[in-house]
Amino acid sequence: MKYSLKSSFSRLILALFAMVLLLTIVGRIVTVTGAWAYCVGWPVCVPTEPLGYLKLAHLALVGVSSIFMVLVWRKAWREQRDQNLLLPLTTVTGVLFLGQAFIGAIEVTRNYPLHLVVLHTMTAIALWISLSVLVFASGVLAKDATEVVKLDFRQRMKDFFVLSKPLIVVLLLVTTYSGLVAGSQAWPSAELTFWTLLGGTFAAAGSSALNQYIDRELDKNMQRTAKRPLADGRLTAAEGLSYGLALSLISYYVMAGFVNLLAALLSLAGIFYYVIFYSVMLKKATVQNIVIGGGAGAIPPMVGWAAATGHLGLAAWILFAIVFMWTPPHFWALAIVRMKDYEKAGVPMMPVVHGEERTRRHILVYTIELIAVTLLLPIFNLAGTVYLISALVLGGFLLYAAWRVFKVGGNKVAWTMYRWSSMYLAFIFLAIMIDAVV
Repeated sequence: MKYSLKSSFSRLILALFAMVLLLTIVGRIVTVTGAWAYCVGWPVCVPTEPLGYLKLAHLALVGVSSIFMVLVWRKAWREQRDQNLLLPLTTVTGVLFLGQAFIGAIEVTRNYPLHLVVLHTMTAIALWISLSVLVFASGVLAKDATEVVKLDFRQRMKDFFVLSKPLIVVLLLVTTYSGLVAGSQAWPSAELTFWTLLGGTFAAAGSSALNQYIDRELDKNMQRTAKRPLADGRLTAAEGLSYGLALSLISYYVMAGFVNLLAALLSLAGIFYYVIFYSVMLKKATVQNIVIGGGAGAIPPMVGWAAATGHLGLAAWILFAIVFMWTPPHFWALAIVRMKDYEKAGVPMMPVVHGEERTRRHILVYTIELIAVTLLLPIFNLAGTVYLISALVLGGFLLYAAWRVFKVGGNKVAWTMYRWSSMYLAFIFLAIMIDAVV
């Protein structure tokens, strides 16, 4: 591998490196001299002493460096779409740069809370590591594009939207908001709701994109997923990875900056659980993939609860358990319908490994356990009559669907169970919300 600055992209990266280095040096001088105290404000300030001009210069350098970062981003997404290292690395570097500036601004308004100070420091370290690697990688890998391919902007936006799995995002946001309302025992403020759901949207969309990046070859073998943007080749693997990493990082900054540390950490744990633990380690390794992996989808209501209260109580863990127990019968019903797809793709779903009859029995057993878990809230006096009646009625409908799967069998009945269980989860969490505010 030979390092070279022949490409315009590598030269632009080097210029960005120089700007960020200058920004860092001036920022350090501002800190050491205490110049920040003589020019208070963001994104601009008015110096009250000569030293204040150092702080003003630092703010100006932030602006100039941001322009350089945007130019690098734009060039990478136009010319390096097929570069599986350069595009994700450039994207992550950009998010870290903006995250550094964002957290720095939030620190000032929040009187420097410890978790933001630590995050600011860790982001600075990560930024310098990624930027240094990017300088080297761009010199080795970057090449000027002979021509920039004209892309259909509308189609690409549609593909990125699909990459986010919007229906799953909506369902996860319902459980997140339910946890937020239940934790607040009232309708939460518009500001808290906005930032919690925005952070949750980024986390769910980012992890969904990363899941599709990991499964892109597997998805080609399944009728249900063969037309996904990465599997079908409408988006490159580098674009999918970059998009997922960017949204996942942004979600943490939003949660940490505008919600609270616990909610941010739980959201990050959910991303790691789904992407690393489930998608990479479990999905193709064990028939218990859905059972164990269900914990990833069960974290959002805990995020909502933590956003409202700053801690986790027994009710939050029961909300986690409801989604955890709901996941296996829901996805096993789909697995029965798509059994040939999963078999062709080599995914050890239960009907593929143990057969449809055993899967139908497990669906019934887990549904009964799910209904029992939903009743823990009123048993521990954590929910009222509205929820109790709703849980019993909804549980009855779901149990009927599971019983038909067990006794009748067949794809049509399994598909009905899959659809009913989706509606069940939405309505049971709606009942939790209504019960909390009446």
